[in-house]
Amino acid sequence: MNDNWYIENMVKPEDSIGIDEVGRGPLAGPVVATAVWLSEKAIAEIERANIIIRDSKKLSPKQREKTYSWVKEQPEDILKYSIAWASVEEIDKLNILNATMLAMQRAYNELNLNKDIVLVDGNRAPNLGNANVKAVVKGDSKILSISLASIIAKEYRDNFMKNLAKKHPYYGWENNMGYGSQQHIYAILRYGATIHHRKTFSPVKDLDNISYNVNKVLTKLKDIYTINNIITS
Repeated sequence: MNDNWYIENMVKPEDSIGIDEVGRGPLAGPVVATAVWLSEKAIAEIERANIIIRDSKKLSPKQREKTYSWVKEQPEDILKYSIAWASVEEIDKLNILNATMLAMQRAYNELNLNKDIVLVDGNRAPNLGNANVKAVVKGDSKILSISLASIIAKEYRDNFMKNLAKKHPYYGWENNMGYGSQQHIYAILRYGATIHHRKTFSPVKDLDNISYNVNKVLTKLKDIYTINNIITS
């Protein structure tokens, strides 16, 4: 983990909060944000227990699961985190960017800690009232608390989508986590959208037009077939 940001900006890790999100791109499911505070003791425990913390996308599922399990065992006086989300309905109403900011605001408020600075992954940050908020590009690869937030958020959301997959088995959510895989898109076209799909995301938002065009093509093919039968009979 590269913590040069802390050094360059003279910020102690335990005087800051890290926030990250997952789930901006999927066709289904909520966008999830996590806020994390780490004490010096927690950082020492991470090193002692050899817990791997980096951008969640660069960890294997087993590594993420191990890190998340370790996090859940830590007392709040050394490590505190909160998970929040914006629903599919909120994503469709507000758009994905604003829904993401809302999820981050909720995670920060739920953490209920006052620290000198709040570090948010990316180039956009939510309005957190009087908090000193800094957006850090590629923060999930630079800052320990943001990296840990990305892992927690991803594990939480992945588990959420796997549970949804049990009720909606055609879409492959246990594997694609709601992203637009070939299986997922085929299932949308074949079985339609569920209440968990984002109605403002393609191809979900285009289903009516797709169905209309498919039916139009089928009707035309049927007419051609009928005409050919008449001609050849």
